[in-house]
Amino acid sequence: MFLLLSKLLDLLLSPLTWALLFGVGGVVLRRWKRLSVVSQLAALVVLYVFSIEPTVALLTRATEADAVSTYRPDTVYDAVILLGGGLDAAATERSGQPEYNAAPERMMRTFELLHDGRARQVLITAGNLDARPEAVVEADVLAAQLEHWGIAPERIVKEGRSRNTRENALRSEPLVREHGWKSLLLVTSAAHLPRAAGCFAAVGVRADTLAVDLRSSTLPPTKMSWLPRSGTLNQSTDMLRELAGRTVYRLRGWTAPWR
Repeated sequence: MFLLLSKLLDLLLSPLTWALLFGVGGVVLRRWKRLSVVSQLAALVVLYVFSIEPTVALLTRATEADAVSTYRPDTVYDAVILLGGGLDAAATERSGQPEYNAAPERMMRTFELLHDGRARQVLITAGNLDARPEAVVEADVLAAQLEHWGIAPERIVKEGRSRNTRENALRSEPLVREHGWKSLLLVTSAAHLPRAAGCFAAVGVRADTLAVDLRSSTLPPTKMSWLPRSGTLNQSTDMLRELAGRTVYRLRGWTAPWR
């Protein structure tokens, strides 16, 4: 039920959804010309505001502000925990090859840590919302990719049933205990890191953190583009969803202080 509600919340948190609702409202209220015009203008304003760089810069800075990396370069970790989210499962299923989305940094940085001997093993925690038996399981694909790049299979531990960050933590905790890992490093996108680290802390898994996929801009607004772009609208939506997700997880008691 929570997964269904979370998908509904994702839809409601999209500025595109807001603009469409305002647009429909303008049509429904066409008998009241002033209200109709106001509703249609609101749709345009929402689309414009959330499609420009200054807005997304503010949202991204707010989302990544608490993404503190505590990674210690002089430490060889027992395991690095790789969270899913970088694989395009549908494209992978169509092509039969690993197809990544716009944020493959989690995977790349994890490989570097293993390749350079900064971590002995990796725990890949990544499932799929698709319940079909033939659906791609992200953990399996990522593990196969690491093996193809030369990482020995015995260094890879997979958890392929989790469907969200809460389940990542819950299903990883028994594996951490089973393997006796003490020093852990959690690798995920900067925007996702505070919620992810909080979830692992809530189940008793304390790990150093490494933020990747940083998207914050340091440019002043005067040097940013004020032209609307679809990619900027997508990023605004992602940041709004992450901020809302943190609030929901906090209210449900699924996160704990991690620093």
